[in-house]
Amino acid sequence: MDNALEFLLEQSRERENQAVLALNQARSELEGYYQQLQQIEKYRLDYCQQLVDRGQQGLTASQYSHLNRFLTTLDETLAKQKQAEAHFKDQVEHCEQNWLESRKQRRSYEWLIEKKQTERTKLENAREQKQMDEFATLQFSRRLSNQ
Repeated sequence: MDNALEFLLEQSRERENQAVLALNQARSELEGYYQQLQQIEKYRLDYCQQLVDRGQQGLTASQYSHLNRFLTTLDETLAKQKQAEAHFKDQVEHCEQNWLESRKQRRSYEWLIEKKQTERTKLENAREQKQMDEFATLQFSRRLSNQ
């Protein structure tokens, strides 16, 4: 039984380690997502500034249309990126829940093993005390019979 518990504890530790790795990966992906979004937003702002600067110098209708189309494409890309945020956040949430569950399971096995060890120690102490009491009683009765 103890070997089985030790095996289960080891398996739960491995699951917890894997859950931590998955959580770290999900957090890293979310951070990467935010960095990419920030870069696109910065690029859009820079592009808008260029559009304003070039507009002050004079643009043809064709140039304006081309630049405006590109800006619309950037806006669509940003909208799609922002929709992806929920996926990355959900992934982190799922990984956190998985990690918490695996940690809880590992702690349960550790508690159970510790409880069994405490019970075993109590039984051993009680058995030793009983043997010492029996020995003391035996010695006492020998002394009485030798008098």
